[in-house]
Amino acid sequence: MRKHLWCVTFAVLFLATTVISWRSAGANKSDGKVNSTLNAKELFNQYVNSLYQTASLQQTGLAFDVFEKAVTGYTNLKLNHLLPQSSSVLTVVDFTKSSREKRMWIIDLFSKQLLLNTWVAHGQGSGEEMATNFSDRNDSHQSSLGFYLTDNVYMGKHGRSLHLDGLDEGFNGNARMRDIVIHGASYVSQAAINHQGYLGRSFGCPAVPARLANTVINTIKGKTVIFINGNDDRYTSKYLDEAGPLNFIAADTSAFDLARL
Repeated sequence: MRKHLWCVTFAVLFLATTVISWRSAGANKSDGKVNSTLNAKELFNQYVNSLYQTASLQQTGLAFDVFEKAVTGYTNLKLNHLLPQSSSVLTVVDFTKSSREKRMWIIDLFSKQLLLNTWVAHGQGSGEEMATNFSDRNDSHQSSLGFYLTDNVYMGKHGRSLHLDGLDEGFNGNARMRDIVIHGASYVSQAAINHQGYLGRSFGCPAVPARLANTVINTIKGKTVIFINGNDDRYTSKYLDEAGPLNFIAADTSAFDLARL
């Protein structure tokens, strides 16, 4: 079962060009556990870096540390069986960037491809050009940070929209109650930027360009991960804990040759 879970979570993702094999044979008994943990950390770092480089994420402005957080959360969700085994799409929104920038990235982790990079709005209560305030409170009209799972598509007041479930209690756990959803909006456009210098703002929803709304929704619907990053020192998440992924990898480093996965 562990081997099957490993293969589902990592094997397809780790199609790197360099053959890497970690084995514990010959390891000193006194430091074998330490070496195993270090090897696991190195392996995970190589995995994240391989994704980052192959998908050309640096060229589109996605910071490595933000991507690493998103992948760590995605991995923890997989290991905790909160994601379907076939779920490979990860969406990253970085609200540390100006709304003039394309700060939403949709990435297929299995194929290591950037599927879409586009604009996304923050809430009116979070700021004008920059999002500086975040809340999970109803009627705050602020954006909420953290990890989300996408759910079903429905027709709402903004047209075709996508329900989101917040996974970080205290930070985005009220997403359903607040009707925080993915939807298209005319104020998310180059025209809006040209008019006022930055995108229009929502009531807290990560609204996307109207012309791309169906593409975004169709790509990320049905239990995929969204990570919304922002400048807020209060934000914490159990899904950012590296211990789970590293312990899992460390336990199996002597049993897997990545060239055969």
